[in-house]
Amino acid sequence: MSVRSMGSSPRTELIADTALALLAERGMRGLTHRAVDEAAGLPQGSTSNHARTRQALLEAAVRRLAEREAAVLVPAELQGLTDVGMGERDPLTASLALALHRYLTGDHRHLLIARYELALESTRRPELRAYYDAAGAQFREPLVTVMRAMGSTAPERHALSLAAWCEGLLFSYVAGSYRTSTPSEETLRSSLHELLRGMLDEA
Repeated sequence: MSVRSMGSSPRTELIADTALALLAERGMRGLTHRAVDEAAGLPQGSTSNHARTRQALLEAAVRRLAEREAAVLVPAELQGLTDVGMGERDPLTASLALALHRYLTGDHRHLLIARYELALESTRRPELRAYYDAAGAQFREPLVTVMRAMGSTAPERHALSLAAWCEGLLFSYVAGSYRTSTPSEETLRSSLHELLRGMLDEA
């Protein structure tokens, strides 16, 4: 399964962005077609014309979330790290630290809250689960490629561990007990260096 644009237009993006904002503000129960129309300042029925079912509206939100997260996390930056050579960790730690810090500052935090809502909903909707997983693959696959290029003896397992660490850190600072503070890029780089050292030194 792939996540395609499906003819994105300014109104389509407005509807999807509004859906993400509502998910972050009100949770899954607050996301309705009528609520999107009202919050976006659109005529009643506009959202239904673009996404006739709740499933279609959720898919639109997942698709737009993947587009916006790609602009924050920039998977292409990870792909470019495959040329750094084995053992060269500084470019990876710098790139990941920048991406994480970028996510924890500005107006990006609400995207994470919306993603958590969609992730939980996808556990109850198999059809959304497949769509959600397809969107997430664009971030997982480059990480596996980079870990392999850096000499990992278990690139898929190490990529999973690294992704899980990043996800846990983001959750802690956005919705967990550290939500009132933001780590510096230097702190993130140091932590990532320590994590990668533990994974790769044996290799």
